[in-house]
Amino acid sequence: MLLLPLCSSNQKKREGRMFDRLKKLFSKTLKDSGEESSRENNTNSKEELSSTEIIESREPEPPKRTEKTAKARKDENEEIIQEKRLDIQKKTPSSISTQQEEIIRRDEIDDKIRTILLDSDVSFDTTEKIIEDMDTFIRKSKKKVSMENVKVALRETLKEIMSSENPKFDILNPGKKPYIVLFLGINGTGKTTSIAKLAYYLKNHGKKVVVSASDTFRAGAIEQLTFLCNMIDVPLIKNSAGSDPASVAFDAVQHAAAKNIDYVLIDSAGRMQTNKNLLDEMKKIKRVAKPDITVLVLDAMIGQDAVSQADTFLKEISFDAIILTKLDTDAKGGAVLTMSNEIKKPIIFVGIGQEMDDFIPFTPEWYLDKILP
Repeated sequence: MLLLPLCSSNQKKREGRMFDRLKKLFSKTLKDSGEESSRENNTNSKEELSSTEIIESREPEPPKRTEKTAKARKDENEEIIQEKRLDIQKKTPSSISTQQEEIIRRDEIDDKIRTILLDSDVSFDTTEKIIEDMDTFIRKSKKKVSMENVKVALRETLKEIMSSENPKFDILNPGKKPYIVLFLGINGTGKTTSIAKLAYYLKNHGKKVVVSASDTFRAGAIEQLTFLCNMIDVPLIKNSAGSDPASVAFDAVQHAAAKNIDYVLIDSAGRMQTNKNLLDEMKKIKRVAKPDITVLVLDAMIGQDAVSQADTFLKEISFDAIILTKLDTDAKGGAVLTMSNEIKKPIIFVGIGQEMDDFIPFTPEWYLDKILP
């Protein structure tokens, strides 16, 4: 009975010592296994690194660029140019074929002409007159006609109208010395500037000019002419504001005769055309100075009102020709046709800009190129 517990105690001791040995053995085995795994990982990393290095070293090098010779570059450029030319040639026929000429019916001609003229700011009355003048062309046209032929006929009609109302006027050879020009026009039309521009134009063509500051009702007009004449180096005859305008004009004519001057350009009061007193003063200047030509200056931008101004001046004073200003700001230019048809006076010069040389003799051809390009 006493031996059983003893045997049991010894057995437990033996089992404990065995367990300790197994534990140590197991720990050693784990330690050895871990070191082996670490060595394997390091080996694998080194192999991978070596493999990467090998892969990188084996990447193909880019081909070396070789410099092209001048001849090679020239040949290449010529090939490109030739390809572009061929491409353009391929595209050109199709683009041209899409731009077909406009064809209209005979009964549409008058409406087309009316649209062209009214869009160019020609007055309604003048437009209808032009259509009447084209009646022969319209009646003789076929059932269908090209718009190009209509424009050609319209151009010829307009040329006839303007040529009949604008006979050739050679201001450089008037046949008289001094040649006296009286200027009419209300303030704001560009009258004073046009006087200076004409003086500049004549001077540049070798002519001697004197200007008369006969708008004595406005001190600013005398100052403006003084400045402009100094700028273009042309003599000016003037007096104080409020003096008799006719006497200033007379002095200018006498000065020109004494100094063998070719032209006398006379300014006049620029108030509204309805001011009777000023109109009377202009008539007095005309009686005293006896101008060879009286020119009305009109603003192309004011349209039908310019025709009204011209009618009043024509009835009260009469004039011989027109200078039309500010055509550079009148993109359509219909005022020229209206003036030629309704006023029946020739347009001799047009202002086309702000500079002194922006002033040219008027010709129907110049105008037609502007209105019917």
